[in-house]
Amino acid sequence: MLAGDLYRDDDPELVAERKHCQTLLDRFHAVDAEGRHAVLTRLLGGIGEGSWIMPRFQCDYGYLIRIGSNSFLNYDAILMDCAPISIGDDVSIGPRAQLLTALHPIEDHEKRRQRWESAAPISIGDNAWLGGGVIVCPGVTIGINSVVGAGSVVTRSVPDHVLAAGNPCKPIRDL
Repeated sequence: MLAGDLYRDDDPELVAERKHCQTLLDRFHAVDAEGRHAVLTRLLGGIGEGSWIMPRFQCDYGYLIRIGSNSFLNYDAILMDCAPISIGDDVSIGPRAQLLTALHPIEDHEKRRQRWESAAPISIGDNAWLGGGVIVCPGVTIGINSVVGAGSVVTRSVPDHVLAAGNPCKPIRDL
């Protein structure tokens, strides 16, 4: 899975890791803000000083997510971390954003029927801002100091220092 190769999500090791993640997420959702940060330090691969996530927060494994310092994920974030997700420093992510690393075979109908999948990493650069409802697809990088408008579907990488928006998301102007 981590190498980008095909895998099945019903692999017993992956199922056990997702169950462990869900146990920690249940704790995250049951405690106050101070308690949530303590859970995040156990759940995530790294979370920088001053960063926080609002509930409801969902992810598959947790340990594949790294968040820099002073970053914020608003309500209802979904980070499907079948591949690494890297969020830089000073990043703001609006409510109901989705960072989705999982891919399914497009041409091979039988492999898709058999539930084979792969994954590609996502990277969000320092000081980026993703508006509410943004969907970031597998393998995408959002550049430093870039802004992605609310409701955008980001299917291709966004360069540094731009305002980008739409479906599919495209750079609109330099910042």
